Amino acid sequence: MNFARTVLIVSHIPILLAGAYTAAIYKTLGKELKVFSYFIFLNVVIQFTSLFLWFAGKNNMPLLHLYVAAGFMCLIWFYKTVLNTFVNAGIIWFVGVLFLVFTICNSLFFQNIFSFNSNALTVESVLLIILALFTFIFLLNDIVKETGERDSKSLNWINSGLFIYYSSSLLIFYFGAIITQSFSKTLNLQTWVFHSFFSMVMYTCFLVGLWKRSKT
Repeated sequence: MNFARTVLIVSHIPILLAGAYTAAIYKTLGKELKVFSYFIFLNVVIQFTSLFLWFAGKNNMPLLHLYVAAGFMCLIWFYKTVLNTFVNAGIIWFVGVLFLVFTICNSLFFQNIFSFNSNALTVESVLLIILALFTFIFLLNDIVKETGERDSKSLNWINSGLFIYYSSSLLIFYFGAIITQSFSKTLNLQTWVFHSFFSMVMYTCFLVGLWKRSKT
């Protein structure tokens, strides 16, 4: 097994650790972190099913289409919960529904479920980067600091992980269709090694964030 394949497989370890740890502490989590836990659980199911299909030599792209839609809605719910007093919840839900319609139309009419859905991933990344920036502003707000948001440290780590991952992967997602169709197998794997590295960074941030949750 070459280095690239090894990295791609090892990158699933932080996902498994985050899922197991989240399940173990679920009952102690505050409202925002409980909502976020659904995103982690979804990731565990999708990523390991995708890995199994990859080993079996099957096309796992349909799972990516499902993950983009379901994962974004989980994160919209999370950010709606976090930004409830900062941004109108109706606006956040409207963005979520609009994206859901967009990604379904993209999968039906433009990039079928057996191909890389770069359009939806690119739009998702841009929207989540914007939401992450709003969350950074919110967590730095003087009122939030004074009231002592229960899980502000946890939320900061989680939000940072999401921001790092989606901002660093934006170009990969944008050119994803070209990469998967035109690059050699070796270059393709090396590109996804880069992606896997930032995935591991993101899940490490999630684990640190969950570890730093309020224990009271």
